[in-house]
Amino acid sequence: MKAIKTTLTLACLLCFTCNVSLAQKMFSVHQDNVKPSMLIEYEKIAKEFIAATVEHNVQDEWLSAVSNDFKYFYITPIENFAQLDKNPYVEMATTMGGKFKELFNRLDKCLTAHGSYIVVLDEALSYMPEGSREAQEGQNYRKWIYMYYTPENGDKVKEGMKAVKELFISKGSTNYYRIYKNGYGAMENYYMVAISAKDEIDEATKAKANEELLGPDRWETFSKVINHISRIEEYHGEMRPDLSYAPK
Repeated sequence: MKAIKTTLTLACLLCFTCNVSLAQKMFSVHQDNVKPSMLIEYEKIAKEFIAATVEHNVQDEWLSAVSNDFKYFYITPIENFAQLDKNPYVEMATTMGGKFKELFNRLDKCLTAHGSYIVVLDEALSYMPEGSREAQEGQNYRKWIYMYYTPENGDKVKEGMKAVKELFISKGSTNYYRIYKNGYGAMENYYMVAISAKDEIDEATKAKANEELLGPDRWETFSKVINHISRIEEYHGEMRPDLSYAPK
């Protein structure tokens, strides 16, 4: 039985690796769920950590984002699973000694939970005529729409997403979006739609204009997705350049 489970796990990983090679963009995400009462303290410590990585010129990089439900995301591009085995903080931890562990102990007191997983940017389903950059100057506001589906509906949801993109193209929509798919470490299947804007008002204005452009018949196309998903979760937030990092 143990051998069968191992074989199945390896088969799933191989299938996922093949899908990633087609998508060409994979990201490791570390998520911190922060206690609302500890928000200010958490940000203070997070900035201390970034200052330390700058001082030690740690060879790692990440983009940061925060959502309206006090979740912080640290997003690192990776080329393969082998990168997950590397620890870029060994030298920093050795130099800092006990201060390194103390820093993380202080962070832990601010959290209700934390963990890491992988997401994959699906460029074929994304609608980004000007390029699918994650960081866009002057557009740090984000709306994230998670659409969950059961395994049996995977193909139908994907076909529906293609139809939505074709509608946006045919209408010449300027309301762009990126599509991310769950990867290794996620128990549920989902597509996440990421929409960028200058702020909440800018996003709402663009969304309203897009509704008028697509017209009432848009619901016929949208139903090709909606009819096959189990639930939708919507969040808003912002990218945080001040909590992001790249080595010199």
